[in-house]
Amino acid sequence: GAEVLFSVDCTKLQEHFLPGTREFDRVYFNFPHCGRKAGVVKNRQLLARFFQRRVLAQEGEIHVALCSGQGGTPADRPRREWHNSWQIVAVAAGAGFILSHVHPFKAETVEGYKCTGYRSQDKSFCVEGALNHVFTRSTAPLCFTPLSCKTQLGSQKVSFQVPQVLVDKINRGFLEENSSHPVRTIKEKLSAGLSQAFPLHSTSSCLPLLHHGHPDGVCHSSTFWITLSPGEAPSTDKTSQGLADTVLFSHFGQDTDRDVQGELPVPQRFYLRPSLLPHAQAIIKERAFSPGTLQVLSGPVFRKCRITPHSMPVFHEMLLVLAVSRGTEDSCIQMLVDKIKTTLNSLHQGVSGVKPTVSLQEAASFGPELNGFAAFEWQLGEIQHFLCVGTAPEPSGSCVGVIRTAPEELKSHELVVVSVSLNLDLLAMLLCGISDWRMLWTRDRRFLRQFPEGELRLFQSFSLYPPSYEHDVSFWLPDGEEFDEVAFHTLAREVSGEMVVSIQLRDSFQQPGTGRRSLCYRVTFQSCDRALGSREAAEMQLHLREEMQQQLGVTLR
Repeated sequence: GAEVLFSVDCTKLQEHFLPGTREFDRVYFNFPHCGRKAGVVKNRQLLARFFQRRVLAQEGEIHVALCSGQGGTPADRPRREWHNSWQIVAVAAGAGFILSHVHPFKAETVEGYKCTGYRSQDKSFCVEGALNHVFTRSTAPLCFTPLSCKTQLGSQKVSFQVPQVLVDKINRGFLEENSSHPVRTIKEKLSAGLSQAFPLHSTSSCLPLLHHGHPDGVCHSSTFWITLSPGEAPSTDKTSQGLADTVLFSHFGQDTDRDVQGELPVPQRFYLRPSLLPHAQAIIKERAFSPGTLQVLSGPVFRKCRITPHSMPVFHEMLLVLAVSRGTEDSCIQMLVDKIKTTLNSLHQGVSGVKPTVSLQEAASFGPELNGFAAFEWQLGEIQHFLCVGTAPEPSGSCVGVIRTAPEELKSHELVVVSVSLNLDLLAMLLCGISDWRMLWTRDRRFLRQFPEGELRLFQSFSLYPPSYEHDVSFWLPDGEEFDEVAFHTLAREVSGEMVVSIQLRDSFQQPGTGRRSLCYRVTFQSCDRALGSREAAEMQLHLREEMQQQLGVTLR
């Protein structure tokens, strides 16, 4: 019952199969070649024209078999130099496809199949080590249109413009009841485990996103500053009355309408919450708790940071607050940690190949190398312990939580407040084997399909060996000004839609005589979940250069 067509040009498939009339679940292209002694460039062009033909169903697959080394991916053994390969992943990305599987091509499993056509002759060719590359459609690039968000600010509802870098991350609902996201699964499992030792009271959805004033001790460039929509800024009286439940953590300082020197009035300033600690402090100040009851607060928090695979401008924090009798805080901390250990160890049973090791380390003895989460937490207040979780091959672990004791926060000689701040996103990455934080925020449905009904499993990437594109940018700094590297990284995130995976300083130069400083950075573009072609990456790089001049005040070289 099969239909066989001859003389079909792979670069003109739409002429043979009209769009909308036939869409294929699978398209096979075994050992494509331009013929005779065509070089790698011509064969790349052949593949590019083939991938551009749209005859595939939405969830269909394209299978391309290549001889050993031709593909140019790490799966090839031996692997050719990139410039001498067909660069198949980059070529497919230009047409909106990602490499989802690679497996050996076994001609013997296909009845009657014969490899022929060596140099356009009726001769066989070597298929030993050949690979079958399976491509699927990528999600479309996101269109970042301006977004306005409403939130509670004291006694008022206000709206504000969401920073562009956060447009696709605000109000995603990962912690809501109907969510199967691994971040929520971990939060719920931890809550259930802790409830076996402590009475629990949970708070999440009613916590305001905005704070007012300035977070004392936190670097200005690490804060997402917000301007309220016109006509919505609350009066000073209403602000001071209504914010008693938002910005009372002592280390954050007092809300003020004066500048740093306290002399000149300044406009009211608002910022996205970088931590849930102020909300916990409000609960403590108002005595809205029962000693011995574990208060559980959770929600997204926002921090500008440098670009690394584990540094997140937004993540979900789980904050545990417990008031205990003075002198028992050490035993209560140990009990909390033991319950967290037990819960995480039980979670790993459903994640094949991952066994976490949980350790509690004294802050005073912790090494100088802090990850972005731990380094920022230092700014928020004194830390007694770091909670680290490791998995093979790095059992020593990464800091995923901090523990504080704050006896001065209660005007009582009998009680001590213990707080534990956990980064749920980092925990999800470690437990599920996710190497890039951006994957947690992907819109591709193939991610959540791997975690049905809230189960935790070892994540299997659906985008293998994504191509990367490096661009160097050199510029002169404004005279007498220090370069804000966090602002540079944040701008790169915004311009590329989180397609920048690395920014590395390559060179620093000071001009003799004038003293002018020049910096050179290497910016690497790479997506973890969707197709990113060379042309799109080049356009992002040009846009970044333009925005650097406008927003950072640098002069390009």
